[in-house]
Amino acid sequence: MIQPADFRPAWWLPGPHAQTLWPVLCRRRPRLSLRRERLELPDGDFLDLDWTVGARGPIVLVLHGLEGSSDSHYALGLLVAIARRGWRGAVMHFRGCGGEPNRLARSYCAGDTADIAYVVDWLHQREPAAPLAAVGYSLGGNALLKWLGETDADPPLRAAVAVSVPFLLDACARRLGRGLSRLYQFHLLRELRRSYRDKFQHRLDGPISLDQLTALRDFYAFDDRVTAPLHGYAGAHDYYARASCRPYLRRIRVPTLILHALDDPFMSPDAIPEAAELSASVRLEPSPHGGHVGFVDGRWPWRAGYWLERRIPAFLTERWPSDSP
Repeated sequence: MIQPADFRPAWWLPGPHAQTLWPVLCRRRPRLSLRRERLELPDGDFLDLDWTVGARGPIVLVLHGLEGSSDSHYALGLLVAIARRGWRGAVMHFRGCGGEPNRLARSYCAGDTADIAYVVDWLHQREPAAPLAAVGYSLGGNALLKWLGETDADPPLRAAVAVSVPFLLDACARRLGRGLSRLYQFHLLRELRRSYRDKFQHRLDGPISLDQLTALRDFYAFDDRVTAPLHGYAGAHDYYARASCRPYLRRIRVPTLILHALDDPFMSPDAIPEAAELSASVRLEPSPHGGHVGFVDGRWPWRAGYWLERRIPAFLTERWPSDSP
């Protein structure tokens, strides 16, 4: 089902770039105490989960975007909204994103679903009676939707939400190479190169030398030389084709909400799936405006509102059992 979102953008944030950048640059960061838990993985690596504290309600697993963390503005905002409802939030840091390089040469990518499956099963095994949902942003949303669509067994999730998803990775890479969107590409590539240097400055098992990093000036080059070989793909084209979530949407069985802005500067509108590509369990709510993980409303800058932090909990509330907080 495709149903227009009820988001109304702030009049004082015209355009996709203002919507995208305001929460990053201008929002006062919420204060929230988090508890870290390290999860050892079967392959000898580890993941870090940052939990909200002081609640015993349902669990919301949060999956961040490229080079994100529990300190990302969207993650902090959602965690605060979760805590206010008496629920528990846990940000799953993808490998190497918790502030410490992971142990193995591989890290994470948009098609890496095995860690999500492992964490969801681990949470369910530890607390089988707790209602469980997952929310993914950008790259994390792509990985979440792909996992939901490729999983044969029913996942132990009551609901899922994906925000500002790069449905087709090749289209996303092309879009980020045009116009003002190149500023986002520049910033993200700088972070990816920094993470690569931090990890491989004293190791010899990286796919390229540190000196070769400066030549990787767009996402295609980085994914072709680094992401693909580290994660078992033949190259960037193979990675983009096999890791994109759009082909998996028709197989999703968990009640899922997808929130996306048509003016997202990371994506072209023609990459958004059509109704025939969605399963009966998926609700897509497109909005003409909102930018990339923006969706800022409110009458005045000093009273800005963050629509995602209302819409996501409202959808999850519909899916929790009636006796949940």
